[in-house]
Amino acid sequence: MAKVCTVTGKKRRVGRSITRRGIAKKKKGIGLNTTGIVKRVFHPNLKKKRLWLAEENRYITLRLSTNALRTINSKGLFAVVTKMRREGKRI
Repeated sequence: MAKVCTVTGKKRRVGRSITRRGIAKKKKGIGLNTTGIVKRVFHPNLKKKRLWLAEENRYITLRLSTNALRTINSKGLFAVVTKMRREGKRI
């Protein structure tokens, strides 16, 4: 299963990890030199949550980012679910 949030659509992002050597100029050094650049992956903070949908009298299980949990707390679960269904997502 892909690491994607069902509400916000957040997924993994690719970036770089840069390794530097030396002493910074503001610390009276000669400066920093880049000695290595390595590709890395930033994963979203996903949680699998079982939520009660009162309007349909049932539980739904969603894979959510913590940002999506905050959205559900502010807007309400039913509003988020209806928006997802309008976008064509099956719940």
